[in-house]
Amino acid sequence: MMHDSWFAILPHLLLTGGAVCVYLCGAFRPKSTGLVFGLSLGTLVLAIVGTAAFSGGATVAAGLLDNSNFSRFYTLLLLAVTLGVLLLLQRYARLRRLSGEVLYGTLLLATLGMIGIVGASHWLIFFVSFELLSLSLYILIAIQRDRSQAYEAGIKYFVMGAVASSFLVFGIGLLYAATGTMSIAQSLAVLGEKKDFLLSLPAFLLILAGIGFKISLVPFHLWTPDVYQGAPAPITALLATGSKLAMIGALVRFFQGIPAMPHSLLIVLWLLAAATMLIGNLTALVQEKVKRMLAYSSVAHMGYILMALMAGGKQGFTAVLFYSAIYALMDIGAFGSLGLLSPKTHDLDDLENFNALGYRRPWSAALLTLSLVTLAGLPPSGGFFGKFMLFTAAFKAGFPWLAGIGLLSALLSIFYYQKVIVALYLRDGRKTRRRMATDWAGGVAGSVIFLLILWFGIMPAELLSVIEQAVIP
Repeated sequence: MMHDSWFAILPHLLLTGGAVCVYLCGAFRPKSTGLVFGLSLGTLVLAIVGTAAFSGGATVAAGLLDNSNFSRFYTLLLLAVTLGVLLLLQRYARLRRLSGEVLYGTLLLATLGMIGIVGASHWLIFFVSFELLSLSLYILIAIQRDRSQAYEAGIKYFVMGAVASSFLVFGIGLLYAATGTMSIAQSLAVLGEKKDFLLSLPAFLLILAGIGFKISLVPFHLWTPDVYQGAPAPITALLATGSKLAMIGALVRFFQGIPAMPHSLLIVLWLLAAATMLIGNLTALVQEKVKRMLAYSSVAHMGYILMALMAGGKQGFTAVLFYSAIYALMDIGAFGSLGLLSPKTHDLDDLENFNALGYRRPWSAALLTLSLVTLAGLPPSGGFFGKFMLFTAAFKAGFPWLAGIGLLSALLSIFYYQKVIVALYLRDGRKTRRRMATDWAGGVAGSVIFLLILWFGIMPAELLSVIEQAVIP
């Protein structure tokens, strides 16, 4: 039993030890950028292998961490996300002379926070992991010290992160006052009961507001475009995927732990989902900056996922988990390809700078194009099947109007995604300078993302089999 417990927390131990080794390596060998990259890569690969090799079980570490197959699924997904971001960062960080040990060590700590969030079965572990992730992202967003825009993005995210933490800790305190326990499962079980309902429901809404800041639900989304625009493109990929998917994984466990969803809570969630989908897509329509457009696009996608979370049940949660994997691929592909296409001095952002890049940089442009097609939900990409599952789950759960709003907003998104594709292939590119070739790490990451997006769109059965048989309880 003790042996199993050590294996259950193996990824946490590896990430902690890997981050310490990276920082020490940077302290004693300041210019060993290749070494700290190799240490970080090895740490993530070992963590993925260790997580995949260990079979799930009950809670471990005195009941503080959950080690179910569900937690292992999201842990593997988040580790894979970080691995992709790390590979996409290799050339990007080298060209911009970013501090290797700070960048890679903090990236590992951010991953530790993410897997702590999805695996927490105790509110204390959840909050500590939430704060570890937030602090790491503050550093990563503002790591380009020669760019004032990065500093501005870091400050804005810090202020919003402090607000989110305040909501979260106040909600946890109220929930503890109502239930007398810090166990996540036991405290959420009272939401469907009349006892202490007047205290537990506001507590959960405060927790939801804190998480809403992190995943950019409307009206907590206002920081998103500024931070996405100011952060380095590969870090934006981590912010848009890893950070949000960790919170989505936590929300799935929270919703599974509520025996009967209160009607008043369903009304609030319905309004949040509808507003997030509509406002996200409508605002993205008028954007001329590509990173801001993708930021509002990510807002809309959180509305789609919240819609399926409301549906609940095996069908709803299966749709959320499947779309989590697809969303990770398409957003890393979109922001990662921006980093691959960008020159040394700045990230590509103005729409006119993408003119004719489809011919100058065909492989990176193809990855960006496929990612945008997937975000739009068009076949044969995995985004088409993922959106179909989300809308079907909402419709069958008794939310036809919400599913209709989601379908309408998804159709609207096609118009702004196609603007980038048109610029890549159908606009004159005489003003565009020639770019450098893609490095080996970015090429490997881009190739895997490209193939997986197509594979899950054409052959989704294998991923669904993993989700339905090994993940959904």
